[in-house]
Amino acid sequence: MNQQIKQIAERLKGLRDALDISTEDIAKVCEITNDEYIDAESGEKDIPVSLLQKISQYYNVELSTLMFGNEAYMSSYYLTRAGSGPAVERRKAYKYQSLAAGFKNREFTPFKVTVSYDAEKLITLNSHNGQEFNYILEGKLLLNLNGKEIILHPGDSIYFDSNIPHGMKALDGENVKFLAIII
Repeated sequence: MNQQIKQIAERLKGLRDALDISTEDIAKVCEITNDEYIDAESGEKDIPVSLLQKISQYYNVELSTLMFGNEAYMSSYYLTRAGSGPAVERRKAYKYQSLAAGFKNREFTPFKVTVSYDAEKLITLNSHNGQEFNYILEGKLLLNLNGKEIILHPGDSIYFDSNIPHGMKALDGENVKFLAIII
């Protein structure tokens, strides 16, 4: 499994240990089984952003801190130059680049997301608290919102309740890049 996933898992375990919280307690917060949570901390399986979002809200830490390991420190502005934001490749198909990792107390979390084309990929649905805005920059994206399939093209955008199970897939043999704002 990807080294970045292992690092995220280590941060989860370290945070939970530091706060003396059992795996059973955090699994209940995340609405998953204890075994599923232990799998997340093992670093051997992918960790959905939806799970990281729930954990970040419970621990009151920035989502980007869990994903990238950097504490936010700026309060007036934070500049991310093209291609320079911290990135993590969760699964083979998804790459998240943080666009505001250094700004503390953010009211939303912006990412540039790349979804790699894979003809064999099945869509996995995830959900998390809050709302999400996606703006397609490049490629053609199939977004599944709890069974409703929506095709998005460059320039299209969608805002949705992220409690609704959702997943995506790149179409037409090319990768998709989009701006994602998670609130």
